[in-house]
Amino acid sequence: MFSILGRRSVKEEYMDDFTSGGEELTEALRHLRRLNRIFGASRPLLRGINDLWIESGKPKQLHVMDIGAGSGEINRYLLRWADRREIQIRITLVDMTEEACGEARRIFKDEPRVTAIRQNVFHIEKETAEMLICSQFLHHFTDEELPDVTCHMLQSSRLGIVISDIHRHWISWSAVWLTAHLISGNRYIRHDGPLSVAKGFQSADWKRLSQALSQRGSYALKYAWKPLFRYSVVISKNEI
Repeated sequence: MFSILGRRSVKEEYMDDFTSGGEELTEALRHLRRLNRIFGASRPLLRGINDLWIESGKPKQLHVMDIGAGSGEINRYLLRWADRREIQIRITLVDMTEEACGEARRIFKDEPRVTAIRQNVFHIEKETAEMLICSQFLHHFTDEELPDVTCHMLQSSRLGIVISDIHRHWISWSAVWLTAHLISGNRYIRHDGPLSVAKGFQSADWKRLSQALSQRGSYALKYAWKPLFRYSVVISKNEI
């Protein structure tokens, strides 16, 4: 826990082991949806999407790719956001595990605007979608890996990317540890929940990433702290 006040943890989450899974992982995905609803995971991401959409001239057609989407439930809110603005939206959920894709297909079985594919983020081709988004995905990468994965996501988008991830803080760690142990006996949730906070971000981490990206292209990174202990990050492909 003490590393939360210092550098990001480099320990691996159980969900990073793609050789295991099965019903235990499927159960973890269902419990994770409860955690995300409790901690309001959708709001910072939607705020960033709205900001990038406005900055890009409010296009009426959007293809959005959600990277590391898990079961993708957060995109229910994205569909409502698009409906309110009369945007023709298409959403592709991307994840490395078949369990996540299976859950996503089950949740969105009656929604033709949403598809789920099993794919590695580094295999996505250039300018595949207007926006690439991710929620609680980037913290799975080390400080050294962050510029590479972020830059690839930017190259795969036409307008830019939107990131929502966890603020690394002892309060958020304690809240997630307690909630995870209250709502779930699943080892993924009890282990990965608190660890994801320890692998999360602070303001200095976003500044380092912004500096690294400035060496690779004309990208403008903006970040803002949002309740509850989340960051909303927008990286556009042109300077503001």
